[in-house]
Amino acid sequence: MQPANKTQLQLGFVPLTDSAPLVMAKELGFFQAEGLDVALRKQNSWATLRDKLQVGILDGAQMLAPMPLASQLGLGGNRAPIITPFVLSFNGNAITLSESLCRELCELHGLPLNKLPLPLPASLLKAVIDKRIQEGRPAMKFATVFAYSCHYYQLRQWFSDADIELGTEVEVQVLPPTSMVAALHEGVVDGYCVGGPWNAKAVRAGLGLTATSSCDIWPDQPEKVLGITQSWMQANPDTTGALIRALKRACNWLEELPNRFEAARILCSATYLNADLDVVAPTLLGSCLVHQGLNPRTISAYNRFRSAGQEGNNNPDSYYGRFLLNQMVEAGHIQLSQYKQIDSEQVFRADVYAQALRREQTAVL
Repeated sequence: MQPANKTQLQLGFVPLTDSAPLVMAKELGFFQAEGLDVALRKQNSWATLRDKLQVGILDGAQMLAPMPLASQLGLGGNRAPIITPFVLSFNGNAITLSESLCRELCELHGLPLNKLPLPLPASLLKAVIDKRIQEGRPAMKFATVFAYSCHYYQLRQWFSDADIELGTEVEVQVLPPTSMVAALHEGVVDGYCVGGPWNAKAVRAGLGLTATSSCDIWPDQPEKVLGITQSWMQANPDTTGALIRALKRACNWLEELPNRFEAARILCSATYLNADLDVVAPTLLGSCLVHQGLNPRTISAYNRFRSAGQEGNNNPDSYYGRFLLNQMVEAGHIQLSQYKQIDSEQVFRADVYAQALRREQTAVL
């Protein structure tokens, strides 16, 4: 175990299934084994979490993969040099449609619910959009969790593949993940893109249909990362390494399927997700709940906590940063000139990740 510069840490998370690496690193004593005393602080929204990290209220946080890039550019808030030395998870999101939208969809296409193709192509919604426009009804409304998120870019990709434009044919609003199901129930939105367990919760409650998952849209792209500020890392290099090693142990543990149910059981508590086991466990076990009247889909990679393939690592490769910057450009969130201002290797810090694991190997030897 390497000595840590700072040992008492406040780490932020949002109540989602893929907060599991942080939760299990604490619950299984992996942080403690690295000499760290970690308090996990639940945050309701991504903007609040980002702001607390930027001003130092939080030492580190679970973050949406595009957030360090957005923070470096000052998008949607203050400009701050946030970096990531660790990818916490891959995949994990899904798009859910309301029951009323499903009924409208089935009626227009003359299809019973059990004949809808899954994953559902957004092209089937085009007829609904056109009908609403002809009847002078309000535009279709979808929600996402943050403007600069994989959720938004995946939602955009899904609609774009059907030549449907966000912002014109479909309105998009930002809601905290925990508010999504209520918004669907109250008819505030027609659908949303969110991480687990908030898609499964809507299905269990009879409120909607899970149309497609991020595995179907962007298979095996990073979803959540560890975010810290550049200055914090420079002041606490040993602590940064200790965090990486503890989280790596947690991600390795989570990749063993027999451990997933135990993780679900712990995540359910009021301290973390405050949700029922029957909505938390499915995605961890590779089951995508679709609708109360339909069988679940098997998506074995629904929640990944290491990269796909033999390497199975949590390396924040700069390729991921470039991929996400391209999504930002395509969505019109940044200009090409802004893309060129960012060196993804200075945000997605594979060098810091590698150094932390080298120290672990040296300690073993």
